[in-house]
Formats: sequence, C-alpha cells, structure tokens
Amino acid sequence: MTILAKTRNQPSRSSWTAEFAAWFRALESSYPKERRLFEDPFAVKLIRPPLQAAAFLARIPIVGRIVPMLLDHFGPGARTSGVTRTRLIDDHLTHALEQGITQVVILGSGFDSRAYRIPHIRKVRVFEVDQSHTLSTKQRKLVRLIGQLPAGVTFVAADLNVQQLEQTLTKAGFDRSRPAFFIWEGVTQYLTEQAVDRTLRFISSTAPGSFLLFTYVHRHAIKQLASEAETRRIYWLLERVGEPWTFGMVPEELPAYLEARGLSLVEDVNSITYRRRYLNPQGAHMKGYPFYRAVLAQVKQPDAGPQIRFFRTYFT
Repeated sequence: MTILAKTRNQPSRSSWTAEFAAWFRALESSYPKERRLFEDPFAVKLIRPPLQAAAFLARIPIVGRIVPMLLDHFGPGARTSGVTRTRLIDDHLTHALEQGITQVVILGSGFDSRAYRIPHIRKVRVFEVDQSHTLSTKQRKLVRLIGQLPAGVTFVAADLNVQQLEQTLTKAGFDRSRPAFFIWEGVTQYLTEQAVDRTLRFISSTAPGSFLLFTYVHRHAIKQLASEAETRRIYWLLERVGEPWTFGMVPEELPAYLEARGLSLVEDVNSITYRRRYLNPQGAHMKGYPFYRAVLAQVKQPDAGPQIRFFRTYFT
C-alpha cells in the first residue's frame, strides 16, 4: 500500500546516503554467518551497480578485505558505526515486537529492509516514511525481489522538512491510540531544527508505551566538519552528493531538550560505546569518529520503570 504526498523541492533521484548505509549492510552481510552482526539479503539488491560490484568483491577471500579497509581509511568509524547501530536497533525492535508492539514507524526509511527481514514483523503494521523518489525506487526493486509487498507495509511519501508527520501518517492509517516503536536512523543531521522539533512533538503525542530510537551527530562535529583534516573528506562527499549535515545536538543538553518536547531520555551513547558492545573492543575498528550517537527515548508515562530498566541493558 502506498500513500503519496506532494512535497516541495523533491529530488529527482533516491538518496545517495541511504544507498551508502545499505552498502555498509551489504558488506556486513557478506561475512561468514558466525562473524557477521546481522544478515540483510536485500541490501545488495537495493543499491546501484557500482556499489553492488564492490559488495560482491568483498566476498572474495583476501581480496575482499580491501573494500572495507579503503572505506575505513576514507571515513574512520563510519562503516563500523553504521553496522553496529543497525544491530543495536534490530535488537531493540525485536524486543519491542516480543513485548507486543503492533505498530512500527521507520522515519527516513531509505533502503532499510527491517520490514522484510526481522522475524515476526509481518504480524504488525509497518509505516515506511521517506521522500517519494526514494520510496518509489525502493518499491520497484522490492517488487522484483519478492513479488507482492506485505499487506502490513505502508509507504508514506513525505518530506519532514516541509510536512507535518501528524497529517501524513494519520492519513496513512497510523493509530495514535496504540503504542508504536519509532525508528529514526541516520536522518536528523539532514533536517532543519524546526523539522526535528515538529517530529519529536508529534511522537510525544502518541500513546503511552511508545518508544523512539533515533540517531544524531554531535553539534560540535558538524561545525568542525570542513575544518578538521580527519573529517574534511566526509564533508566533501556530503557536499558532492547534495546531502550536507545541517542539524546536530549536544549530549549534555539532550535530557532537557527531550523533556521539553514530551519525551523521557532512556539512554544516549556514542558510537564507541555501541561498537564496543558488538565488536572486539581491542580491534582497529574501534578507532574513528565518536560523534555518531544513538538515543532511546519514550513517551512520558507515569509507570514506565520496568521498560526503562530492560531497554537500558542493551547499552551496557
């Protein structure tokens, strides 16, 4: 099912950064089963041919090591932060489904494939929200891969910088009276401050028992992106593909920031912390950017203690 909504300044192509994230997942999925953090069989099929070729090259013993090595040299920590946060979110989502969540909203879904690869997710409603061209590209490729799309998945075309999520999501069939699990991965840094504010306030108006897992970039890193030698290449790449970082947060200010928007902070961790959880803490992959962060928050409710204590265990 697809809900289309017109937006201003709609790009004529799917997001490059969404494809890079899918490429990282494709590379991770190329590792042997006992080594990889997750299996995403869709990622390699959703990206452009040059990235597909690089992903297939990574499957070749010895030679395949070159691809992640080059990536890690170009952007230290970008790939490893990306795949470990994927695993982190997968773990939280799986638990939410086990606890009976019946609605999942993926904001800026890009080429995320959780609606098709996470066990038992087909029993719930999933809303994929992104700009129309990215969604149409994804839908076309998915139909070729799996045929008919799951009846429980709804594509909601919207530009969060322009539209209010409340309007588009409600029209698509989202039930605000039922708890939901919101995923907002790798998106906030591309939005305006007003768009982030509007989206958080909408999420806080949903049913008690709803959770939001989102990522952000430290505001100081965004300010220094073009000036620091180790981040200048990422700045150049983002400018080249037309998707610069525009918004960041400061960890020390986050609890009050969320509180003012009706949300309670459960945990806020940097990428070193969640890389340490899933990777060898002594490995070279621990080096690199610490400014990627993952946050778990919940809609304010008086009796949330047990849920908070459980979710915290994922970050320790």
